[in-house]
Amino acid sequence: MKYNITFKNYFKKFGIFSIVIFLTSVLLIIFKGLNYGIDFKGGTLIEVQINNNNVEVSNLRSALNELNLGDVNVKNFGKQGNYLIKIEEKIEKNENYIQEIKNSLNKKISEELNYRRIENVGPKVSAELLKSGVISICLALMIMLFYIWIRFEWQFGFGAVVALTHDVLFTLGVLSLFNIDFSLSSIAAILTIAGYSINDSVVIFDRIRENLRKYKKLDLVDVFNESINNTLSRTLMTSITTLIALFSLFIFGGEVIKPFAFAMIIGVIIGTYSSIFIAVPTLLLFKFRPQE
Repeated sequence: MKYNITFKNYFKKFGIFSIVIFLTSVLLIIFKGLNYGIDFKGGTLIEVQINNNNVEVSNLRSALNELNLGDVNVKNFGKQGNYLIKIEEKIEKNENYIQEIKNSLNKKISEELNYRRIENVGPKVSAELLKSGVISICLALMIMLFYIWIRFEWQFGFGAVVALTHDVLFTLGVLSLFNIDFSLSSIAAILTIAGYSINDSVVIFDRIRENLRKYKKLDLVDVFNESINNTLSRTLMTSITTLIALFSLFIFGGEVIKPFAFAMIIGVIIGTYSSIFIAVPTLLLFKFRPQE
């Protein structure tokens, strides 16, 4: 399908919009912060299923408070009768810590309890995981910058990194806004989003480089507009099919996979947007033609 959309008329408007949402995301991350999951702040996560639907969240919380565990959060999780218990650990616990929790719950809740998931991460391990996660994101962005720089001119690499930084911070801002757990799966989602965004940008950049040689006397903004239209069919097809799969995961994949699927949905949408309205317009800052 051949498109002839005048994207160039919207570069400035969407540029201002992008700056606004970028700054908003940064402010959310700084002042509201991320809702770190057990992976990054340490603690215990227990998913329990109770056959009796008459059991209230308050009953579970009361049983746990007797153990003086500190910060305890209990909430309904997915289907009725499923509960998620989060216990923040400030210090390392003894080896029987998990068993003590089970004994207390079994004693106070006179129903059959099915412990579907138990995760326990100490504070030292969680700090190392957070550090490793941040390093992995930074290294991925640097390697992608190097790849774009080698394959294209350095100006393309600059545009790609601006778009990537925008995508990552916007996704983090949305996670902060909706108070969604930021865990190892979130790191995986962000790295996947970065790869998706770069892939989308590379397709457009490749067509731009081709059209710059083809239309040597055409204004840069018109060359960019033509290149976006040339690749728009492929961009939309890839984004739509990916979103169909992600929405299926979000709706039918269960509560455990929802944070990952949600982050990916936001990332695919913003990645498609940034490839067109951030990565490409950024090239207008540089008046250049490719070397023959």
